[in-house]
Formats: sequence, C-alpha cells, structure tokens
Amino acid sequence: MTARHQIIAAILDRCEVSSQGQLVELLAAEQIHVTQATVSRDLDRLGAVRVRRGGHMVYALPAEEAVDPIARLREALSLVRGLEAAGNLLILRTAPGNAMPVARAFDIAELPEVAGSIGGDDTILLIAREPGTGSDLADLCVHLQSPSGAIHA
Repeated sequence: MTARHQIIAAILDRCEVSSQGQLVELLAAEQIHVTQATVSRDLDRLGAVRVRRGGHMVYALPAEEAVDPIARLREALSLVRGLEAAGNLLILRTAPGNAMPVARAFDIAELPEVAGSIGGDDTILLIAREPGTGSDLADLCVHLQSPSGAIHA
C-alpha cells in the first residue's frame, strides 16, 4: 500500500466521504494534490465500496482479511438495482460508478457457484459455474441481500 493509499484509508476511516471530488478536496487539505481520475483508480485498488450510512452513500474500505467476505458481498449487493438472468449468465444493474465494487465483492467472496465476474460502470456480468444457471445466481443474490435491499429479480 502506498503512502497516499494509507492516507486515503485514514480519511475514509474518520470521515464520511460521499464523492470522489470530496476525497480530492480532503487530500488537498493533507497537501496531496491529485485528480479525480487518480482518486478513482486509488479507490479501485484499495477495494473501496460505496455503502449506505445514515441514509446516504459513502465510501468504505473494509479490511479484506478482517471482514467476512459474505458480509462484504451483502453490503455491496445493496448497490444493485436490478437482476436479469440469461442462460448461465446474470446481469446486475447498479447506479453509474457502482458496478466495479460489486464485482470485486463477488471476486473476494469466491462463491463456488460463480465462475467469474466482469464489472463495468453500471453493469456486472456474473457467469455461473456449471451446472448452475443465471437464475440460480439471481436466487443466490436475493437470498444474500437483506430484506430491506433494493434488488428486483
């Protein structure tokens, strides 16, 4: 982890950062001048996810070794707005910018039902491991999601 990554982690630990622009400003206050694009890459490398706290979305950095991967996946699934199964594939829809953290959470969870994931800006593609189907993955996602979640299969 670079020194900048350590500072970002410390900022996210002590502040509720709701946007990359806000993080750029907080880093500038620490005499670290970076662009929003750099912050975006840093958050991705750190495995940051956007989570709901106090009614709004903020960035969080759960320690991979300290946080149960399934709990992390459940948290990330709160960002999913819709699901669509097709053959052995499951397409998950999120708000713009939220797909990569969800895909990463699936990768970290290493579910035996999931052969792999691809995350774009607002869409995730999950591939079911044979003999599973996309519908099986949708059922799994709905099961993992808390009752108050926003997933609509």
